[in-house]
Amino acid sequence: MAAGDRVVVVGAGVAGLTTAVVLAEAGASVHVIAEQVPGVTSLAAGAMWGPYLVEPKDKVEQWGQRSLDIFRRLAEDPDTGVRLTSGIEASRTAETAPDWATTLPGFRPCEPAELPDGFTSGYRFTVPLIDMPSYLDYLLSRFRNAGGLVEHRRLTSLSDAAPASVIVNCAGLGARDLVPDPDLRPIRGQHVVVTNPGLTEFFSEDTGLSPDLLCFYPHGDTVVLGGTAIDGEGGLAPDGTAAASILARCAEVEPRLTQTRVLEHRIGARPTRAKVRVEEETREDGTVVVHNYGHGGAGVTLSWGCAEEARSLLSVK
Repeated sequence: MAAGDRVVVVGAGVAGLTTAVVLAEAGASVHVIAEQVPGVTSLAAGAMWGPYLVEPKDKVEQWGQRSLDIFRRLAEDPDTGVRLTSGIEASRTAETAPDWATTLPGFRPCEPAELPDGFTSGYRFTVPLIDMPSYLDYLLSRFRNAGGLVEHRRLTSLSDAAPASVIVNCAGLGARDLVPDPDLRPIRGQHVVVTNPGLTEFFSEDTGLSPDLLCFYPHGDTVVLGGTAIDGEGGLAPDGTAAASILARCAEVEPRLTQTRVLEHRIGARPTRAKVRVEEETREDGTVVVHNYGHGGAGVTLSWGCAEEARSLLSVK
């Protein structure tokens, strides 16, 4: 496609807004259509860079590394909501560190005295933490500064996004009906946002496939506590029992969290499939669609790499 062609990006979560920025700054005329701007699932993210149970492994490594490089640059500007932060990922079993962690700045195994009670192993590193409300506002502003337009509208099919030279499908869980894609399923995630009692470092437990997560991410005056990963559930109503369990799990690791005040609950439905889908499709009516969805819990981690791949599929330089 040529610079100046009209591209419609469906969806305004982190995948959609990042893709819209990349395309608009490459010279395309980009129109974002979404029911919610920004998307609620992206707003609910913690968020820490790190591949999270997604495939295909080789592409995930490529997309994730590209995103990491860009997040490191964005961390130089405090207005982006991105900060490089040190912290610990720990396990209650003798787990080895994943390959991606060993390449991060400051990586080293934890001394036993650094680990909370009940944990047998862990490692320390420095990684981007992203304050999602601030970051999504930054992306939206950057997109508009590049000439992009935003329309709040619910689509019942991808055809409703016409007229367009190309449609880029970043609809997240909405792609299940819009494509349709029956292999796409929700994994419900809940976080609790509290006042910060003085935390400056993150903590995350390697909980494997458990639906009960344990993490806390400080963002200035607030801390995001997590979390849940309930496979097959997509409801967005707060769960008081789950919130109390999140608070209790986090406070057990960091007692200062007992002194906090709950500010809000953030709930999202991670759009999950066997493999992240980033590919081009020509539909029966001749419309070119580039799909970029199914990132599960790694939407932020893969966002820039997937957006640039979508751009390359369209040959927009």
